Amino acid sequence: MFSGSMVALITPFQNGQVDYETLDELVEFHLNSGTDGIVPVGTTGESPTLSHEEHKKVVEWVVKAVGGKIPVIAGSGSNSTAEAIELTKFARKVGADASLQVCPYYNKPTQEGFYQHFSAIAEEVDIPLVLYNIPGRCGGTGLTPQTVARLSEIENIVAIKEATGSLDMASEILSLCNITLLSGDDSLTLPLASVGGKGVISVVANIVPADVKAMTDLILEGDFVSARKWHRKLFPLAKSLLGLASNPIPIKAAMDMLNMASEETRLPLTPLNEGQKTQLRDILIQYGILV
Repeated sequence: MFSGSMVALITPFQNGQVDYETLDELVEFHLNSGTDGIVPVGTTGESPTLSHEEHKKVVEWVVKAVGGKIPVIAGSGSNSTAEAIELTKFARKVGADASLQVCPYYNKPTQEGFYQHFSAIAEEVDIPLVLYNIPGRCGGTGLTPQTVARLSEIENIVAIKEATGSLDMASEILSLCNITLLSGDDSLTLPLASVGGKGVISVVANIVPADVKAMTDLILEGDFVSARKWHRKLFPLAKSLLGLASNPIPIKAAMDMLNMASEETRLPLTPLNEGQKTQLRDILIQYGILV
């Protein structure tokens, strides 16, 4: 279930509301493009500004739209353990295959706090859990390799989305346990695979899913030389989508330019300025997906 190209799906908006018609179109696009898994309502899906009702509806909607054809890994984490348990129970009830659990943000728990948070969710909800280690969005705190190894001993904690940007971190995790490691940064999918990563939860796959899939298929086949060609093609696009502004502002702008979805986000996220849009448009043209 946890390998290859999994898309960190945007949540499309129209006039302040979730655009479910476009959401259906995006799911169909990924089913037709060979995407290995769909991850709704994570960071890219703007979970912080979705109401609980919207969050749950998007998860249920995506599960129904996918129809069991590929795994759905629902974002259902929180900095409140009780809230994470509630959202994860709902995801399981409506048929999600797994849950993505972000490290608690803002309240900055200790490593013991992280352990107890994730172990409590795992105990309460019988569904595979993917840890999400992203210190940059969590006040600089995140899981240590030792805590990841400890958590990996829990039966339904099966994978980690590694977004620290550190190959040393990934190497140390995999030296301590056999948890499945997935890249949380598109630009690092191939480098992380070189130390044992099995794929990516991808932002750029929102617009070029077949290309990301081509690279991860080669990685899983062990053909790193051919995979490197895709890495070099994808790299400028991946870096721009992370570097121009906070995710998901640039990817939504790109999808707007490609007539896939509106660029609309919710405050406090704001659109790219005209200079940034020009840069992004040039990158899309250079990549070959925009004329």
